[in-house]
Amino acid sequence: HVPVQKQRHIPMVQVQQQFVDVPQVQVTDKVVEVPFQKQVQVPMITKVQKPVEVPQIEYVDHHVHVPVQKQRHIPMVQVQQQFVDVPQVQVTDKVVEVPFQKQVQVP
Repeated sequence: HVPVQKQRHIPMVQVQQQFVDVPQVQVTDKVVEVPFQKQVQVPMITKVQKPVEVPQIEYVDHHVHVPVQKQRHIPMVQVQQQFVDVPQVQVTDKVVEVPFQKQVQVP
């Protein structure tokens, strides 16, 4: 058996540059605000009770006796002059000599 040789034509590949128009894409940015959450440290508030002294007011009542005034009708007194005869006593002095004895001491 004898091998048969076949010939084949293999095409040559050549590289050639070719300029092609590539369509351009235009990018338009739109700014949109997006809310975001931020972590913030919040201080704790503690309430401390502070005792406060409140001054006490003492009411001292003094009972004062108020005299009651009454109205009374007092009869009017009228004074009249009256003339009275007063008897006169007449005193008559009489000088009378009274004898007395004088004592003399003789030594």
